[in-house]
Amino acid sequence: MARRDASQLAHRLAREAEAVCRQYLSNGRRAGRYWIVGDVHNTRGRSMYVQLSGPERGPGAAGKWTDAATGEHGDLLDVIRESLGLIDFRDVADEARRFLSLPRPEPDPQHKSSASPVPIGSPEAARRLIAASQPIRGTLVETYLRHRCLGDLCDVRALRYHPRCYHRREHGPTQVWPAMIASVTDLGGLITGAHRTWLDPSGIGKAPVETQRKAMGLLLGHAVRFGPSIDVMAAGEGIETVLSLRMALPGMSMMAALSAAHLSAILFPDTLRRLYIARDADAAGDMALMALTERAEAAGIEALALSPRMGDFNEDLRAFGLGALRAALRIQLAPQDVVRFMRQGTARIE
Repeated sequence: MARRDASQLAHRLAREAEAVCRQYLSNGRRAGRYWIVGDVHNTRGRSMYVQLSGPERGPGAAGKWTDAATGEHGDLLDVIRESLGLIDFRDVADEARRFLSLPRPEPDPQHKSSASPVPIGSPEAARRLIAASQPIRGTLVETYLRHRCLGDLCDVRALRYHPRCYHRREHGPTQVWPAMIASVTDLGGLITGAHRTWLDPSGIGKAPVETQRKAMGLLLGHAVRFGPSIDVMAAGEGIETVLSLRMALPGMSMMAALSAAHLSAILFPDTLRRLYIARDADAAGDMALMALTERAEAAGIEALALSPRMGDFNEDLRAFGLGALRAALRIQLAPQDVVRFMRQGTARIE
């Protein structure tokens, strides 16, 4: 079978995504536009989710799946292969055609599986980078954050400073810039990755490089965490967005997933009962909000959206000030959380 024919077969399966899941991932269940199951081997659980509807191609396409616990992802051909323990792609194609009631051609065993970990670097390298960095008090990171109207923050131990962090460019020599380093951790507190934001030596803004932020290690499902896991938490995309919320809600624990795609796949602490989702005001933010809301509700967690007036909450903070941000958030919170988390004043940077 030519590569194009294999793609067509995967596309036909995607049109019947729910039926495929009911057949080969029978230990899962439907939750909105997703099928939730433990993993691609049909284990009971809720780490893996399959898109049941969506566009034919690109992000959010029907038939695509992601395992938030491992970072694996793939299509429905991979589901058939892994759930049945098949090795030769000839057998995978035969089973898919049997399911679809299609005639059997001569298959091409050269199909490459798309089920592979996302190539995002080494957790060990991330841990070494974090160990080589220092607390942010009195450093360029503190200056940078204050220029983003982020000061007197509570519990930002996940953030560190490296004065000479390598920036490897696609073309040209490696450069050295100061950087804000963020620790990405799993639910147990183990460091799985790191996020680097290269800074201008003045502390006013980011470094003048093409790619100002890069992540390394295992990110999917994990987050940069501010505060312990409790029953009510907030999650958002960017570090500055989440820190802006932290300014207004200093008692609420929060998670920065670092991108819209990672926000939609973030893993839930066992203690979590209500999750505030801080969306960015763009198409990717809308998709992340919808996906994470469906996953949370499928897990029995109440999900509430927090929407900014501008592009994100740091833009709101800088444009309108902390008082206006608190006022805008107050009407979006559950009443009991206004009393619980919206204290006046904030704690110092730790």
